[in-house]
Amino acid sequence: MRALFGTDGVRGVANKELTPMLAYKMGLAGAYVLSRSVKGPLKPTIVIGKDTRISGDMLEASLIAGICSVGVNVLRVGVMPTPAVAHLIRELKATAGVVISASHNPVEDNGIKFFASSGYKLPDEIEAEIERMITREGMTELPCPVGSEVGAVKEIPEAGDMYADFAKSTISTRLDGLKIVLDCANGAASFLSPRIFSELGAEVISINSEPNGININKGCGSTHPEELARKVVESGADFGLAHDGDADRVIAVDEEGNIVDGDHIMVICSTHLKRKGQLPLDTVVVTVMSNLGLRLGLRDADIKVLETQVGDRYVLEELLKSGAVFGGEQSGHIIFLAHNTTGDGIVTGLQLAAVIKETGKTLSELAAQMERLPQVLVNVRVLDKKMAMEHEDVKKAIQKGEEILGDKGRILVRPSGTEPKVRVMAEGPDEKQLQEIVDDIAAVISGVAG
Repeated sequence: MRALFGTDGVRGVANKELTPMLAYKMGLAGAYVLSRSVKGPLKPTIVIGKDTRISGDMLEASLIAGICSVGVNVLRVGVMPTPAVAHLIRELKATAGVVISASHNPVEDNGIKFFASSGYKLPDEIEAEIERMITREGMTELPCPVGSEVGAVKEIPEAGDMYADFAKSTISTRLDGLKIVLDCANGAASFLSPRIFSELGAEVISINSEPNGININKGCGSTHPEELARKVVESGADFGLAHDGDADRVIAVDEEGNIVDGDHIMVICSTHLKRKGQLPLDTVVVTVMSNLGLRLGLRDADIKVLETQVGDRYVLEELLKSGAVFGGEQSGHIIFLAHNTTGDGIVTGLQLAAVIKETGKTLSELAAQMERLPQVLVNVRVLDKKMAMEHEDVKKAIQKGEEILGDKGRILVRPSGTEPKVRVMAEGPDEKQLQEIVDDIAAVISGVAG
């Protein structure tokens, strides 16, 4: 098991677990590994973007020092959504890219994730190679250039314009007449999402779009859409969209204030794409966490479902393997592979807005295509995720819950890939029964590994 890289890069409490020294080593090792294939007189280049966390500047400086120390140039794009960096890597013809962000996590956390020149996240074997190099004592085999061979830093002030133009190009209809509330989570979407929707003609009400370094994701955004729901109803908006800190996911709210999660968005968008003949293989890729209602809704639309483990990187792997082009997660990580190489909350929001505009239906009418079955999820903080998953008492508790549900539901217990938590989910027709089952399993997990 790798010690540094999880399902979405390296994460930890900034300046405690994710230290400037570790960031320096990641920059050094990552730049070396990702630039080895570059030949010719031009130096390799790495795009660096970040979200609005106060620790971003500190980690960015350390990363840049490591990257430049092995003779690789840096293209600094500043505060930028993760999917924007993925796009900019390709548009700027860079060797690789790095995003400094902990996505939806609280401000004290931060993370570092690398992207290849293709704009895709790195495969497991490349991350493992970088990790081995970081944890190897000395790192003496790496180059140490001097003089003109040291890497340089270049600012890219037009980066936001480049991404905005790209995002707008992903839909063919204007949004005039739509009133939309955007919750930017005081994160990386704050400067771009309201601009993009406004330039396409929508009337935009922007909330939580004034980042100060410490308010990212604080009681707002895709993990806390309650304020958005209130604002949509109060303002009489057509719908609302909530991003997370790095804007690679989005959750919607309909005109009545009801949450429309990633599962609903996937049903809405995939059925619309199929009607337009733009859903190759008539297939959608989802994770094991997607609601059973999604599978039933897509079955009724004669759309095939492929299932993966949790994590948008695994959704992407299955998309590339199967030839499908659309998939995502209940959390709002949704990949339109015809447009971008990773989950893109702004592009997903635009696609949803385009469906509303083109069909003339309200979001609540569109969401009614899927009936969500009750699903209860509890996150249990643990000291040892492996112990929590392998302990016999936990296995017995899960088995007991499965016997109670029978063939009318399911239980899923899995370790988080980004946090010291085990997620316990149960799904079935009776929400009260599900809550009791989940609480019983969570109590056992907490008792043996909490």
